[in-house]
Amino acid sequence: MMQEQGNRTILCVVPMNEEQRSRLEAATPGCTIEYSTIKDATPEQAQAADIILGNVASEKIAGSPRLAFMQLNSAGADHIKGLAPTTLLSTASGAYGQAVSEHALALLLCLMKKLYLYRDHQASSEWVDEGSATSLVEANVLVMGCGNIGCAFARLVRAMGARVIGMKRNASAIPDGCDEVCTSEDLERVLPDMDVVVSFLPSGPSTDGMADAAFFARMKRSAYFVNAGRGSLVDQEALRQALENGEIAAAAIDVATPEPLPADSPLWGVRNLVITPHVAGGYHLAQTLANVVDICIENAGRFVRGEQPRNLVSRG
Repeated sequence: MMQEQGNRTILCVVPMNEEQRSRLEAATPGCTIEYSTIKDATPEQAQAADIILGNVASEKIAGSPRLAFMQLNSAGADHIKGLAPTTLLSTASGAYGQAVSEHALALLLCLMKKLYLYRDHQASSEWVDEGSATSLVEANVLVMGCGNIGCAFARLVRAMGARVIGMKRNASAIPDGCDEVCTSEDLERVLPDMDVVVSFLPSGPSTDGMADAAFFARMKRSAYFVNAGRGSLVDQEALRQALENGEIAAAAIDVATPEPLPADSPLWGVRNLVITPHVAGGYHLAQTLANVVDICIENAGRFVRGEQPRNLVSRG
């Protein structure tokens, strides 16, 4: 049991309505709460806070030794740098499963049914039949990254008839929604059999550049690739070449490197590539913000009561 943390200053930059603010205040009795936005929060506010709810920029926090607990509004924490060693950090893991998995499924179906080609024809007022389409029924799908989002996606495609392999760091248990489990060490063996490869992996030394020329060369020429995790996973020039050379059928990305993707990037002109501007997550789906707020209120209350917050990030 942690020590109770009443009489603290909380900086909240997560959008909340009056009902949600009342719930936060009831969960953190004795605390002073300042409400702001990610953009408008000042360094002075950040450094005076004992608790921060939301993704205040690291440079505004400047390693504040006063900051005891930071609750992110994102599912990932790779962008947070320089916190004091004593600061507890939690993510909003669990808030984004519905939104990101549905977006990734929409991208995949867009590819499989060639909707992107029909949209191009519509823009040119052309009535053109693009021929055969493919289905998720009996398709082999590899889900790279089986956290909350990956498992939500696995359940969706499995319900549509796919056979799903989930890739995790540890293959000791089969992830929810999957039929099998593998690790990154199995990729060379697994990739040639996959009809669909979808990534929700975070960035990091073990994942950056994983989807390189050799990765795409191992895939079926009829296979589809979707990335809704982090742009750093993909060697973008290798992806372009794989698509233009017919090494894979089509791809969709919601993330890129850098972001925004520059207007002169050759990716924009690749016919069998669908690009969305990192909109799978965020607050584009109203339920996502409601989920984030619930996590913030729960974890702020847990911390103030001296209980361990959920979704703690290991910083050792």
